[in-house]
Amino acid sequence: MTDPVAAWHTEHAYFAQLLRLLRREIDVIHAGEDPNYELMVDILSYLHEYADRVHHPREDVAFARLARHCPDMKVVLGRLEQEHRVIETAGIELLSRIEAAVGGEVVPREKIEAAAATFLVYYESHLAREESEVLARAGKHLTPADWDAVRSSVASIPDPVFGKDPQERFRALRRQIARES
Repeated sequence: MTDPVAAWHTEHAYFAQLLRLLRREIDVIHAGEDPNYELMVDILSYLHEYADRVHHPREDVAFARLARHCPDMKVVLGRLEQEHRVIETAGIELLSRIEAAVGGEVVPREKIEAAAATFLVYYESHLAREESEVLARAGKHLTPADWDAVRSSVASIPDPVFGKDPQERFRALRRQIARES
């Protein structure tokens, strides 16, 4: 059986890698050049489809169970749960702006940069907080029954980018990730 904390950490590393790619494209926009909008759409689509719909809901279950074992963490865990909603909303907003630009609408670069700044700052801070304040304690305090509840809380879908059988629609993103490695 896979160590759930190690799996959680690995997914965070994947998300951080994608956020770095996204930040680089935002830097291109800031420099007044044309970014790879399709890459940005792929990154944000993946984060919405997998992180927002699978990873974060499972974390929310883990947080609720961890709060029962570690009442001193309730405030931190509650904030992290709220951040899941903020990250999802900010990601959808950024994705809609980028898709509009791809679709030919005139979207001021400043609007994309502002939406990206909100998304990236929240997401990067969120990942760092989970890594530094939650993972070790989850590994120490959550029981096998807790982890079973976490796993069964959301329908299991394979990771469409980093999984064993990545989805065809993310082929360009996979190539970019391979170039970065």
